[in-house]
Amino acid sequence: MTSFHQVCPYCQGEMCIERIRCTACGIAVEGQIEIPPLAQLSAEEQAFIELFVRCSGSLKAVAHHLGISYPTVRVRLDRVIASIEAMSAVTSDSRRQILDELERGDITADEAVRRLNAL
Repeated sequence: MTSFHQVCPYCQGEMCIERIRCTACGIAVEGQIEIPPLAQLSAEEQAFIELFVRCSGSLKAVAHHLGISYPTVRVRLDRVIASIEAMSAVTSDSRRQILDELERGDITADEAVRRLNAL
């Protein structure tokens, strides 16, 4: 399976998945499909996390495998953690904004539910 990049290579806009299909039976699901946080990481970050898991979470083993220092591995892991936390913060901010709009009466409850479900 290939990784999914969330940025359009043409205009740098946000990409989204709208259709997935079972390769065995052909059934397809369409709609706005949430991209899991790990799939939103760059290919390099995903490869690092895969190696980290294969090394049973041992930063020392990752460092040995990559031929780099333990502190360098720690910095890479901290960057991945920061990326994941930033994704969560964006979702939290979006939820708060929707609820604020609902509270002010700018949107209806049905619209708020639709938008929250789309997150």
